[in-house]
Amino acid sequence: QPDIFTYNALISACEKGRQWQKALRFFDELQQRGLEPTVVTFNALASAYEKGGRWREALALLDDMDRRGLTPDVITFSALISACEKGGQWQKALDLFDKLQR
Repeated sequence: QPDIFTYNALISACEKGRQWQKALRFFDELQQRGLEPTVVTFNALASAYEKGGRWREALALLDDMDRRGLTPDVITFSALISACEKGGQWQKALDLFDKLQR
């Protein structure tokens, strides 16, 4: 049976291949199997969204993490800032940087 580490690796592989849709599919699948995503899982998905130019979806991950009691780390914020930058959302990128510094 695949565990959370397997799914994290799969999502990361999808990110490297610029396949954000597949990354999201694996994210959904792991939850259907009763596994809980970790900060590493969210970081991999955020990076996949960033590579796919999906800044809105990337930002929505912060709320999802908060609902699950997970604290974003510097890797999370870096991926989200990069996603905003690629989407031309410089103000949102600066807001994230401010949030990171708190």
